[in-house]
Amino acid sequence: MPLTVLTLNVGNPALERARRQRYWLARRTEDVFVLTETGSGPGTHLIADSYRDAGWSVTYPDHPDKERGVMLLSRLESTVDPIGAAMTYLPARLAGIVVRTDRGPVRVLGAYVPSRDATEAKTTRKRAWIDAFHQAYDATADDVPVLLLGDLNVLEPGHVPPHPGQFAPFETAFYTELTQRHGLTDAFRALHPTAVEHSWARRADLGYRYDHAHAATPLIEHLASCSYLHDTRHGDPALTDHSGLAVELTLTATTPLITSDPAADHEATLF
Repeated sequence: MPLTVLTLNVGNPALERARRQRYWLARRTEDVFVLTETGSGPGTHLIADSYRDAGWSVTYPDHPDKERGVMLLSRLESTVDPIGAAMTYLPARLAGIVVRTDRGPVRVLGAYVPSRDATEAKTTRKRAWIDAFHQAYDATADDVPVLLLGDLNVLEPGHVPPHPGQFAPFETAFYTELTQRHGLTDAFRALHPTAVEHSWARRADLGYRYDHAHAATPLIEHLASCSYLHDTRHGDPALTDHSGLAVELTLTATTPLITSDPAADHEATLF
């Protein structure tokens, strides 16, 4: 079976929404979920506790009050990647695991890059996080190939529509430096060079492709699919305001855990 990973921004869910998100995720078949915009509240803890109780590997760094971050849920045996410990600024927003495949280990990293507005404080915050990310990545770089997923809150050069003036040069540089500095390729673009897709939209005609998957060259060679899942933004109420992004690699995970359905004991509460 191929190695599959899904990333989804869950929007720091309250309990009711977290229950629906847990049910939706439990019906998915991916090996690893990279959840972004997690929080410290009861909704995020519900997801973490349900998956931990079901035998999954749960990587959920400490989230200071009101801070957002990432969580990784894996039905594969995994070890914690060192990048989280190397992150010196807003560390809850970067975490990873290492999983084993028939071609060797793979580092699966999750990132939730801070958003910003026109204020100097938010601009400084985002710039500082990006600088810390590069330092942490460089400090932990080795021969193990990386798959980086998450809500990067940046747009690729040439994004359609262009959204002129909304993003500073340092933000666009973060996207390009993932390739130029770290050797990570935009997996969606590798398979769909000209496709227009959006993972978040204030209006249907003003979409943004914020959620990304970037992979090291050895993984790009095994890339079978990379596609957005828009049903998460539909429905009344929607699960979240972001689309999911699913990646499939022609690698076989070698250490599956014995897991159960994280939502099995709770489905009756949904109806």
